Amino acid sequence: MPPQLQSQSPAGARVLQGDLASLSPSLRDFIESSVKLCQPDALHICDGSEDENRSMLRLLEEQGALKRLRKYNNCWLARTDPRDVARVESKTVIVTPERRDTVPGPRDGGVSQLGRWMSPEEWEKAMNLRFPGCMKGRVMYVIPFSMGPVGSPLSKIGVELTDSPYVVVSMRVMTRVGKAVLSALGSGEFVRCLHSVGCPLPLKKPLVNNWPCNPELTLIAHIPDQRSIVSFGSGYGGNSLLGKKCFALRIASRIAKDEGWLAEHMLILGITNPAGQKKYFAAAFPSACGKTNLAMMKPSLPGWKVECVGDDIAWMKFDKDGNLRAINPENGFFGVAPGTSSKTNPNAMATIGQNTIFTNVAETSDGGVYWEGMDEDLPAGVTLSSWKNRPWTPEDGEPCAHPNSRFCTPAAQCPIIDPQWESPEGVPIEAVIFGGRRPQGVPLVYEALSWAHGVFVGAAMRSEATAAAEHTGKVIMHDPFAMRPFFGYNFGRYLSHWLSMEQRPGARLPKIFHVNWFRKSSSGRFLWPGYGENIRVLEWMFDRIEGQAGAELSAVGFIPSPGALNLRGLPDLDLGQLFGLPPDFWRKEVEDIRAYFQREVERDLPEEMETQLEQLEQRVLRL
Repeated sequence: MPPQLQSQSPAGARVLQGDLASLSPSLRDFIESSVKLCQPDALHICDGSEDENRSMLRLLEEQGALKRLRKYNNCWLARTDPRDVARVESKTVIVTPERRDTVPGPRDGGVSQLGRWMSPEEWEKAMNLRFPGCMKGRVMYVIPFSMGPVGSPLSKIGVELTDSPYVVVSMRVMTRVGKAVLSALGSGEFVRCLHSVGCPLPLKKPLVNNWPCNPELTLIAHIPDQRSIVSFGSGYGGNSLLGKKCFALRIASRIAKDEGWLAEHMLILGITNPAGQKKYFAAAFPSACGKTNLAMMKPSLPGWKVECVGDDIAWMKFDKDGNLRAINPENGFFGVAPGTSSKTNPNAMATIGQNTIFTNVAETSDGGVYWEGMDEDLPAGVTLSSWKNRPWTPEDGEPCAHPNSRFCTPAAQCPIIDPQWESPEGVPIEAVIFGGRRPQGVPLVYEALSWAHGVFVGAAMRSEATAAAEHTGKVIMHDPFAMRPFFGYNFGRYLSHWLSMEQRPGARLPKIFHVNWFRKSSSGRFLWPGYGENIRVLEWMFDRIEGQAGAELSAVGFIPSPGALNLRGLPDLDLGQLFGLPPDFWRKEVEDIRAYFQREVERDLPEEMETQLEQLEQRVLRL
C-alpha cells in the first residue's frame, strides 16, 4: 500500500494492508492486544491474493531466506538454522488448570509420554519472558485461514498472527487464506494463533542461513479452554504453521470431544474397484510409515483406482443418516522428502514440480532439488549442495538432505486428487486402518473383532521412531492412534470418546483394520513388496466390507483365509512368516501393552480397554 494510504492501529503499528475497522470486535481485540504485547512496527492483513503471494516470495528472496529454483516453475528452497529442523515435542505443551485434563497418570508425577502439561501460572511467566517486544522492527502479518473448505459445516476458522513471511507463504499453501475466510467468519468464533520467531530487530547476533529463530526459548503452547495457540522461537513448519498439528490435531481434538466428532492424524483415500464401486478409507500411521505413499498410491492391480482426499489429517463427524463423514482440513501437503521417488510415490513427484516450497533438501547445480531415496541419477557435470549449503558428495558421510526435510505443495496439483476432496459435507468413511513400522511379529493385515477391539488396536499401536521428532535410533515406541505427540487432552478420556461412538443412535461404524507393510525375514529383508502392491491388502478390506472376502479368526483378529488375499502375479511370498504369530513375541507384546497402560494411562484407562487386553492375553495363551 502506498505510504499516503497507510493508517495507524490504535496500538501504534502502521497498517500496511487491510482495514482493521472492518473486522469483528473480537478479532480486532485479538490483533490490537497482540500488537501492544509484541510491538511490531507495522501490520499487514493478508488477503490471500496471488499479488500478495508474489510480493512475499520476492521479500523472502531479497532477505536470502528463500532461493528460487530455476529448474521448476515457481519453486523455492529454504534452508533453516540447523538448530530448527523438526517439531520440538519437549517444548510443546498443553495449558490447563489441572494436569489431569491434559495427561493421565503417571501417579508419581513423572513426565508423561502422552503430552506435556503446563500450569496457567507457569505459562503466564513463560509468556512474559518471551513475548513483550518480540516483534520490534518487524511486520505482524494477520492470516485469516479456514481449516477445511470455506463454509463447510465440518470446517473451522483460525487467525494466525506472525512475524514470519515464510509462514505467510506456507500457510497460503497449507490452508485456505484470505477475504473469503473473513466473510465466512463474520463475528463468529475463531481459534487464536500467535507466532513469533523471537528475533526482534536489530538482531543481537547474526542469523544462520538467514533463518530467524530462537531455539533457546522455543515454546509451543496450546490453551484449549481459550481455543488459542501461542508459539515462540521456531520458524520450522510444525511449530510455526499453526494450522497444522497445533490446530488440526491438538486444539481440534479437544473441540471434537466437546462437540461429538473426531479430529485424527489420518490420511483419507478413495478406492474404486474394477466394477466401479467406490469406498473411502481413513488410515492412521506414525510419521515415516508410508502415509503419503498410501494416500497417493499407484495400484499395481489392473482396474483398481486410488484417489487422494488427504495425506495427514481427517476431521470426521456422523451425518443425520449415521454415516461417518470426513474432510481433509488442509489445503496442501507438507510431506517428508527423503524416500519420496518415482518408484515409491510417483504421484507425489508429479505434484511437487511447481508452486512448491522445499525446506532443507539438497540443491543441484542446475537449479533443482535432491534427497536421499530420490533414486534418480544426476546428469553429468551436475553437483550437489547439501541442506547445510555446502558442496556435498557421497563421501561426506552424512545425508545431503535433512532426514526431516519437506515439500510444501498445493493438494489441488496432485494428479489423483479425489473429485470430492473439497466436498462441504465430507466423504463417507467405511474403513479405519491403523498401522506402524513393526519389523517383527505383527502380521501384514488383520481386522478388528469389534468396534471396542478396534479402539484397543489403535490404543496399542507401536512403531519405530522417526525423524519428524527428536528421537533417534530404531526404538519401538508406543504411538496410540499415531497421535502420541498430538493429543489435546487426557488420552484416557480420548479412548472413552472413541468408545462412545458405538452408543450413537443409528451410527454406521466403519470396520477397523491393522496393517504392517514392514515385517522382515530373519535375514533382514522385507517380506512384503509394499508400495503399489498394497492395493492387494486394500482389496481384501474392500471385499470384507462387502461381505465377500474370506477370513479366519486368529489371536489378534480376523486374518485373510488361504486364497482370500489376491497374490496373482507376485513372486512366491513366505506367508507363514508374513502372517505368523510367534507366541513368545505376542506374550511379550501383551506385557508391554499392559505396562504401558499402567504407567501412562493408569486410573484413566477405560474398563473396556482392560477387558480387551485380558481377552487378547487369553487368545495369545492358546497360540
